[in-house]
Amino acid sequence: MPTLAPYASDPARSRGRFHQSGGGETRGPRDEFQRDRDRIIHSISFRRLRHKTQVFVAPDGDHYRVRLTHSLEVAQIGRTVARALGLNEDLTEALCLGHDIGHPPFGHAGEEALEAAMAEAGGFDHNAHTLRMLTRLDSPYPMHDGLNLSWETLEGLAKHNGPVEKRTWAMAEIDAAWPLDLGSWASAEAQVAALADDIAYDNHDIDDGVRAGLLTLDQILDDPLIRSNWDRVRARYPDVPQRRLLGELVREQIGCMVNDLLNESRRRLEKAAPRSVEEVRAAGRALIGFSDEMAAREKALTRFMYANLYHHPEQIEIAGRMGRVIGGLAALYKADPATLPERWRETMPAGEPERTRHIGDFIAGMTDRYALNRYRELIGPMAIEGF
Repeated sequence: MPTLAPYASDPARSRGRFHQSGGGETRGPRDEFQRDRDRIIHSISFRRLRHKTQVFVAPDGDHYRVRLTHSLEVAQIGRTVARALGLNEDLTEALCLGHDIGHPPFGHAGEEALEAAMAEAGGFDHNAHTLRMLTRLDSPYPMHDGLNLSWETLEGLAKHNGPVEKRTWAMAEIDAAWPLDLGSWASAEAQVAALADDIAYDNHDIDDGVRAGLLTLDQILDDPLIRSNWDRVRARYPDVPQRRLLGELVREQIGCMVNDLLNESRRRLEKAAPRSVEEVRAAGRALIGFSDEMAAREKALTRFMYANLYHHPEQIEIAGRMGRVIGGLAALYKADPATLPERWRETMPAGEPERTRHIGDFIAGMTDRYALNRYRELIGPMAIEGF
């Protein structure tokens, strides 16, 4: 393993696990962060990402990203950046692989519908639900709930986008049981995971959007960052047909953003000179990030993607139908809990808001196809015609 920087997270100095015994903590040669990564990979909630929306709902094509393949791509970028900066690759990988586990079916449309359905019970937030899933709901061990991940992994999942100022009921519940220092910045590994996520979806969604015919090459070249990288690709391969160069464009985009991230992060780290991961947390700002120029370009690219892909009329129409699926299931289960599967009926709480949160837990864990099948079975096909 490469030599770690002094500000990297050290598994030998982990703050430990909430449950200090059980779950195989002492078996084999793995360190704490390797064990966390493996627990996430082997979890049911990670496997379900195979059938959860990234951009396209229950896509017909085999080549489109889903939450699982997106998470793998984020992990690949994250490990590359972590190694270059002397950070802990295993913790970075665990955070990249686990960051989307709390997403409900149908992507952001599903989240908005579930948030509305749970409004009187405190709402829904996928980031907080990731921690709820990993500490409460996905429970493969006989003596405790959850995967019993290390403090550093839970902290990184909670705070990879920065200090948590608005704490939903789910986040507050977990923090009350085991304080995660939500007001501070997270480790450099968590900060890398957040930027790796941005790089992955910014560029792989371009690939999927063009493949699906919702974006055209001429259209995406209106974005200045894409245009500059396309010009480099065309100069490098002047005689290759344009249709053969989309993959090369995506690679150029990723390389451009990763190199900027590395250069700017090295500059910040050299200036701040943190001597430990605790000094990273206490720095008062992100020490991993894009340059100001790249940050502005990345935000412009994100706006472009929302305007042209995520809010494409076809996507909006499908999102509306999928929102009705989530809303319809939530209303049905609340009105008639007998329609829940047996295990979920048996553990239904007696009062509110716990009952609504229990139903929300069940729906959030669904895959796209499971939710569609339950809707057809329990309500009917009319609102989801075409799926």
